[in-house]
Amino acid sequence: MTIGELAARFGLPAHVLRHWESVGLLAPARHESGHRRYGQADVRRVAMIQMGKEAGLGLGALRQLLSTPDPMDHTDLLTAHVEALDQRIAQARAAKELIEHALACPLSFDDCPHARERIDAHIPGTTSG
Repeated sequence: MTIGELAARFGLPAHVLRHWESVGLLAPARHESGHRRYGQADVRRVAMIQMGKEAGLGLGALRQLLSTPDPMDHTDLLTAHVEALDQRIAQARAAKELIEHALACPLSFDDCPHARERIDAHIPGTTSG
């Protein structure tokens, strides 16, 4: 299939596929006229790239993961990404708890001891208490 057909299949602009090719994520075959030709392996590769991006992986990490037949050859990279995701999840939970408390607290933000404690914790050199 052509670059336009593959791009349309995934709802992507063709320039995204060209960019992925330029960074080493895709290597389509070339027709004798020089036009890119994509096969089923390329379709699966685009799906894997999209899945990796949805998981929060950058193009460099994806290139490394897809550099071998089995992405599980890079457990160190995947383990580091899981640790980063765990940190982001913890930060998101803390943010959610703060916002839920602010919504439920009957006191103004300035009068709320919980809010003051959280604010003080973000000021360098300040100790809570």
